[in-house]
This record gives sequence, structure tokens and C-alpha cells, in this order.
Amino acid sequence: MIFKDYYKILGLETNRVSMEDIKLAYRNAAKKYHPDLNVGDQLAEEKIKDINEAYKILSVPNSKRRYDRRWNSYIGSRSNIFNKKGSSKEILKNMFFGNEQVEKVNKPKGKAVKGENIETSITLNIYEAFLGVDKKLSLKNTEGKMRSFLVSIPKGIKQGEKIRLIGQGKEGKNGGKPGDLFIKINIKNDKRFKLKGSNVYTTLEINPWEAALGRRISVRTIDNEESKVYIPQGTQSGDTITIPGKGYKKNEKERGNLIAEIKITVPKTLTSEEKKLFEELDKVSSFNPRRN
Repeated sequence: MIFKDYYKILGLETNRVSMEDIKLAYRNAAKKYHPDLNVGDQLAEEKIKDINEAYKILSVPNSKRRYDRRWNSYIGSRSNIFNKKGSSKEILKNMFFGNEQVEKVNKPKGKAVKGENIETSITLNIYEAFLGVDKKLSLKNTEGKMRSFLVSIPKGIKQGEKIRLIGQGKEGKNGGKPGDLFIKINIKNDKRFKLKGSNVYTTLEINPWEAALGRRISVRTIDNEESKVYIPQGTQSGDTITIPGKGYKKNEKERGNLIAEIKITVPKTLTSEEKKLFEELDKVSSFNPRRN
């Protein structure tokens, strides 16, 4: 069985690294060889498979310790190989093959069959989907053991879109490649924001005098900014105001719109002065919303 140097696969030179170092190295390597950036590149597919396999082992302290013992035997001792006793012939044999690395590999019988793909889903809130996030996903394998993956969710991922992890599906048969893991994205609406296509909808509460007189006010957007909008005189509940380019991501350069639905809110309690003003308004105003 060929020994794989998982540290080298992730771009690390030594096994004396922290979990944060491993996580960062994995993210950098996964982005470099991501399928979306290397369409049709067979070498990139194999690379991302090795990268995911390396992270699976090194990201769990117990499996990392077990692997490190083998790594020290295969990799860490190479610099001392010529200090061992023995003939030059034996030294070269150990150097290129190793005492434990040479195993007879039985040729698979029958045609190689690729493993089945696995499909699952993950739920994100609207902020996570808009800004991008790293999510840990745990699944049971065919033996009932849990497997964990760190999934990098790109900014502006769409509802129903799928992320593909190459080589993380079911094992192949007769030496065939393993299948892939497909993760479907579900985006959950927030109390403040609701997503429809590339537009984001929100509710904008205003008071009666703002609706009657008109006012320039601030609306909070999904990226936590304040956007100024003008409320026209005579605005009614249910009217909408559109803020262009402040919605969800359409692509790398464009965004949809933020659509604010107006809700006129009346104060539940009044000060004596406010009550007096409303009473005066009641006397002088001829407006009656129930009049046909």
C-alpha cells in the first residue's frame, strides 16, 4: 500500500502544526483545486479527492496522532536512512521501497465500477448564504460511523444549488473510483428578510405622521448597511419602496433589489400632549377613511 504524505498534500512541510494551520491549509488547497475552477481537469479531481482525504484524517486529533506515528516512520526518518547499518544495496532498497511499504497488490477481478454518489442537504440562514460561511457536516457511512466534512459555502449561493465533494461518496468496486457527495443548499428566511429569486423583501414600519407628511428615513439592508429612502406624502400600508442593487447577489457584479413593504404603526400609548394633538386633529380634519 502506497503511503500518502497528507501534510505535503495540504502544502504543509511538517507535522508540527496546529488544528488552525490544518484548517487554513485545507481551505487554501480546496479553493485552488475546486471543481468549479477546474472544469474537466482530471488531475484537479484527483487532487481534491486527496485533499479531502487528508483533511478527514488530520482534522480529528485521534486519527492525526495515529497517522503521525506512521508519518514519522515513513517521512520523518528519511533524513537518517544513511545512518542505519547495512550494505549500500540494502540502504537503497529501504530508501525507495521501505520494509513496510512493499505489499503485494492483488489485481481486481472484473470491471472497475465507480461508487454511488451520495446526496444530502444543508440549511443556511439568509445571512450565511449571502456572506458565505464554513459549515461542518457530519454523515454516517455504510458502517454506521460518523464522517465529518468542512464545507466552504461561497458568497451568494443560490437556493437549491448543489456543492460537489469529489470522491466523498460510496466506495467503488474492483478498484473503481469512489462516488461523489452532493450537498443541496436550503436557504431559510429571516424574520427581517425574505428571499425571492434575487430580490430581498423586508417590512418598513413608519408612524402615521411620517406617512401623512412624507419623510426621508433609513432602511437597514441585508449587508447591515443603512440606505436612505424617501417616504412620499400620503403613503399607505401595503405600499412598497424599491431600493435598487441592495438585494441578493445575482452574480459577481450584480445584485437584485431590496423591496420594503410599508406598515403604518400607531403608538399603543400616548402622552397627554400627544393625546391633545390627536384630539385637535380629530376636530379640524375632515378625512374619513370609511367614506366611499
